[in-house]
Amino acid sequence: MNTSKTFKIKGMHCASCAGIIEKTFQKTDGVTSAEVNYGTEAAKVSFDAEKISPQALSEKIKPLGYSLVLEEKSSGGAGVNQQKAEKLAELSAMKNQVITAIPLTIISIFVMGWDILASFEKVEMMSNFWSEFFHHLLPLMATYMLFVVGKPYLQGFYRFMRYGKANMDTLIGIGTSAAYIYSAAVGAFKESLKPYINVENTYFDVTIVVIAFISLGKYLEARSKIKTGDAIEKLLNMQAKTALVIRDGKEIEIPVEQVVHGELIIVKPAGKIPVDGVITEGSSYVDESMLTGEPMPVKKTIGDTIAAGTMNTSGSFTFKATKVGSETMIAHIIKMVEEAQGSKAPIQALADKISSIFVPIVLVLAFLDLGIWLTVGTAYLGFSQALSFGLMSFVGILVIACPCALGLATPTAIIVGVGKGAREGILIKDAATLEKLYKVTDVVVDKTGTITKGKPELTSIQNSSQKSDNELIAILASLENKSEHPISHAITVHAKEKNISLSPVEDFEMIKGKGIKGTIGKTQYYAGNTKLIEDLKISFNKNSIEKETLEGKTPIILATKENILGIILIADAIKPEAIEAVARLHQLGIQITMLTGDNKNTAAFIAKQVGIDEVVSDVMPEAKLDKIKELQAQGKVVAMAGDGVNDAPALAQADVGIAMATGTDVAIESAGITLLNGDISKLVKAIALSKMTMRGIKQNLFWAFFYNVVGIPLAGGVFYPVFGLLLNPVFAGLAMAFSSVSVVGNSLRIKAKKL
Repeated sequence: MNTSKTFKIKGMHCASCAGIIEKTFQKTDGVTSAEVNYGTEAAKVSFDAEKISPQALSEKIKPLGYSLVLEEKSSGGAGVNQQKAEKLAELSAMKNQVITAIPLTIISIFVMGWDILASFEKVEMMSNFWSEFFHHLLPLMATYMLFVVGKPYLQGFYRFMRYGKANMDTLIGIGTSAAYIYSAAVGAFKESLKPYINVENTYFDVTIVVIAFISLGKYLEARSKIKTGDAIEKLLNMQAKTALVIRDGKEIEIPVEQVVHGELIIVKPAGKIPVDGVITEGSSYVDESMLTGEPMPVKKTIGDTIAAGTMNTSGSFTFKATKVGSETMIAHIIKMVEEAQGSKAPIQALADKISSIFVPIVLVLAFLDLGIWLTVGTAYLGFSQALSFGLMSFVGILVIACPCALGLATPTAIIVGVGKGAREGILIKDAATLEKLYKVTDVVVDKTGTITKGKPELTSIQNSSQKSDNELIAILASLENKSEHPISHAITVHAKEKNISLSPVEDFEMIKGKGIKGTIGKTQYYAGNTKLIEDLKISFNKNSIEKETLEGKTPIILATKENILGIILIADAIKPEAIEAVARLHQLGIQITMLTGDNKNTAAFIAKQVGIDEVVSDVMPEAKLDKIKELQAQGKVVAMAGDGVNDAPALAQADVGIAMATGTDVAIESAGITLLNGDISKLVKAIALSKMTMRGIKQNLFWAFFYNVVGIPLAGGVFYPVFGLLLNPVFAGLAMAFSSVSVVGNSLRIKAKKL
């Protein structure tokens, strides 16, 4: 039976670690596929559970210094807190090692600096006492740094020798060990070696400072990486820990994990909603910003759905649990964000390929460079000087050649980008979707529910009586309150919002295809279309509402037996944010096409109001699909935004399907991107986020390649014959540490940018 699971991995130190683990799993019998992400330190493995177990998978990589986290963590925020506590403990241990290394590093840099300044006659040579003191102190400090602080690098060296698997630790281990062994040999056999090499030069200081800088860089990188993935932690920590349920007529507070379907739950003011459900009693305003990104609380009354993790701001209410545990909306979101953050974008393929072969190539280059120094360099500089420069170059290449920056370039930006989207109510299915969205040239939108609100509203009143507008609404709403028609609902909702009182209606009657009538007080009123007015033989000029009907508005004429009192116009109103959203899409260079089943006049009017480029009206769902194919045939990259149900074929065909989700009962996996709250302005934010994230990835990849393209030749001495430049391994270590930290730091900038 084929199973797919995601495991956290312990022991990963660099991008080449991901390549080693991935290749090991892929060669394992029973494994169908494996994808390892250095940014999230996780492996997504598809395997046959009958052939191999997770424990056996972990055993496969254990000799290489890695292991899978197999124990089940507690669910919810506690699990995330537990994982973060482990990370913080690791970080604390790294910090302690860095702190112990700082004084040794300062002493080493002081001695190095003094020697350099003395060679340029800027200061006097160090006295014999201090020279001898440091001559004996530096080997002791280097021994501590290599065998205590540098233990992971020595283990990397050992595993390379035993298993032939090399990672970044291997390079550091070989480089610092070479400097240490050479220096120790010179110290032990000084007199014997004196005729052949310059025994005055030792490199204990290189071992000390390089390990210190790299350890500092790894600490800063680990600290920064914790910040990149805080979106899920914030979502989980906002969930309620307990629920106040009604059992056997009593209010009992229980852990949220024990809530069952159909249970009645009480939520008090300022309380968190523990699970998804439907309000059965009471009303309140609920802050849904943690799900939708919308700051304004939403009014919730009997029959309205509510979601786990949202906050009750004012009143008290009771609701029935409909979804609990992993079924809740927030649980789906968390799962989706985790999977998206762990997925790989196509742009990462090149970096992964380079990282997988990078370490072996660097090892070859380092030894080749040493060989060139010892052969060609000896002819021009002499053996002693060539050996000294060769060793410096050998160590420098191994230290500066860091694939970590390459490995971190894409995943850190993806982690931050996906997390930022989740906080804004933009749910991204995977990294590939985010990359596709960046390339979108055309956006196709459905009218109803995307550009318009998707429900009729009272838009205007033409009053031809002595009564006030509110009096007309009171009469009409009293009549319509007896009807179940959507237009009737729009009128009664408007009256409710305006706090207009309704009057009792007698002798109410539905007039099929024309309208309604009823008596309020002693007056009989009629409300309906032009046919009803014609039947009443009341004089009426149809041209007075021609413009409104062409705009897609529905006129409701209110009259008595003798006179028309007014005309109330009903329409599916344009969303307030739609006009600005379309303008921003144009600023991003994107063309917008609107598809609708409405008639040509209504569609054209709405498109003109909003500023849409192309309109296709009177279309059926299959025609929407054809339009997507037509645009793609023209070489366009198309994103389709719709409700995810009627537009399913078109959403599936589009390069990026965007579901405009409303409410809490939504299948968020149905599209590449889901915009919570059905807000079209989030569509603009999603595209802006994709561009921001991809720009960050490209910047990261540029700097990661730049460090290595420039650093390796510089460390190898390529520029020495012409410019006399040779990179000290100490500066190579500093550059290596800075490269990873700068890449993570650049990714973190995405969090602070405004969408």
